[in-house]
Amino acid sequence: MRMRTRFLAAVGVAALVAGGALPAMAQGVSEQDIINDAKTPGDVVTYGLGPQAQRFSPLKTLNRDNIKSLVPAWSFSFGGEKQRGQESQALVKDGIIYVTGSYSRMYAIDSRTGEKKWEYDARLPEGILPCCDVVNRGAALYKDNVYFGTLDAKLVALNTKTGKVVWRKDIDDFKAGYSYTAAPIIVKGKIITGVSGGEFGVIGRIEARDAETGEVVWKRPVIEGHMGELNGKPSTMTGKVNESWPGDMWKFGGGATWLGGTYDPETNLIYFGTGNPGPWNSWLRPGDNKWTSSRLALNPDNGEIVWGFQTTPHDGWDFDGVNEFVPFDLNKGGKTIKAGATADRNGFFYVLDRTNGKFISATPFVEKINWAKGIDENGRPIYNEENRPGDPSKAQGDDKKGKSVFAVPSFLGGKNWMPIGYSPDTKLFYVPSNEWGMDIWNEPVNYKKGAAYLGAGFTIKPVFDDHIGSLKAIDPASGKVVWEYKNKAPLWAGVLTTAGNLVFTGTPEGFLKAFDAKTGEEVWKFQVGTGVVSSPITWEQDGEQWVGVAAGWGGAVPLWGGEVAKSTAGINQGGSFWAFKLPKTVAAR
Repeated sequence: MRMRTRFLAAVGVAALVAGGALPAMAQGVSEQDIINDAKTPGDVVTYGLGPQAQRFSPLKTLNRDNIKSLVPAWSFSFGGEKQRGQESQALVKDGIIYVTGSYSRMYAIDSRTGEKKWEYDARLPEGILPCCDVVNRGAALYKDNVYFGTLDAKLVALNTKTGKVVWRKDIDDFKAGYSYTAAPIIVKGKIITGVSGGEFGVIGRIEARDAETGEVVWKRPVIEGHMGELNGKPSTMTGKVNESWPGDMWKFGGGATWLGGTYDPETNLIYFGTGNPGPWNSWLRPGDNKWTSSRLALNPDNGEIVWGFQTTPHDGWDFDGVNEFVPFDLNKGGKTIKAGATADRNGFFYVLDRTNGKFISATPFVEKINWAKGIDENGRPIYNEENRPGDPSKAQGDDKKGKSVFAVPSFLGGKNWMPIGYSPDTKLFYVPSNEWGMDIWNEPVNYKKGAAYLGAGFTIKPVFDDHIGSLKAIDPASGKVVWEYKNKAPLWAGVLTTAGNLVFTGTPEGFLKAFDAKTGEEVWKFQVGTGVVSSPITWEQDGEQWVGVAAGWGGAVPLWGGEVAKSTAGINQGGSFWAFKLPKTVAAR
């Protein structure tokens, strides 16, 4: 009798499903979902709204004419005393928002109501060594798991329904200065990560793990002389020992891959940027110091470097090359070029051929750059040697400091971590930048495990009286700035652009703002009560267009900003996620 009842129940359910009486069961995130993310506005399953990270949404219900009716639907508090910088870009799938918070936390939230479904707290140990606040920039979705990294250099896979740990793996030793703050990416069933910790003499690397098990598939160190790994065995060396590094300096050479990467299905290449060399004192390491301050393209199957392009060889200013490399199609001279663009920390906007790394162009996107006179025809900087910090070994008397110089931009960069956006409609890039410089000098330094490995001192200063932050629209074909929005305080939030001719970003003063993508006119703003230093998203739900953003002031500016940090004095910290929507009744007008 019990078996017959079960049989009849199963037949009934099958009939209901066939007749459409029951909703479809939620599905996990597939490889195709990830590749098509930019074309499916009902969800956001990748960091960057697609593996190429153009941060463009095809949604156009919300536009400059009706955006005044965009209103908050709900706000979710991350709670507790753990505030600080909230730099996460959220993900949305099957009515659930997945967003990370400061101190390595993860939340699953009902996307319609703001109700918490579950929370995961990494419970960090004593002695973590994050350089630039306790931030986390986001997660990755694949099948039934959500993945993110922690400040104690671990990678965690959680079940999307329950928040329970599926696996937890060590990336590296946090006591040596390693940490992890970037959003991972998923490529061909593998989860791809880098490492943070560039100020501690760590060795930057990119690695791939089996997303199901967490086991390492390949590792690729980015500093010459270090051996790669494939399927648990040594593979190939990166470059050659001492090819562009003196002595043993390559053993603690830096190059942290702390911002994560992008992936282009058309070329089947992963693109990662690499950080500054260690130490900052460039007199200790003559040579180009490859592959620091560079962009690398890797084969996702084995981790081999396909091409590399170094934006700042022999970096002496902490001009990390980690900034995201965004694939796009460049129309130039009647030809379509498979290109990629990056707004470098050194103040120049680069366009490269993404198939082979060939240099196409570089133009300044901030003003008063003085560390270089320009970029030559091969993409190499034309250095202004007078603006390299002086050699401390030549200091007179008891002074152990080298000559101080005023360099523009500051080490926090023409652009730092905050992601750019690209609109295939306007064919413009939208770059959150900052106009600042620094007094910088070199000092003696030796490597010590877990200690800062700088050999430099600095003081950051603004270069204009009326603004530091500057959101710029840049034409990649010409390098020209089409429009600019100036902000009193530094900009530290990412960009979102949409087919509705809108560009969104946040400000430390607490506003989420929207601009006309073609003209730069400010068309909407909302005050969330704390600084916005995250990346906005948009998605369609129940026939309405929604916009979401994490809020909470922090990041590197209040910690490292010196004089420019005064422009943000008094801003309240916070920790929350805000969801806005354009009601159907308004959208239909």
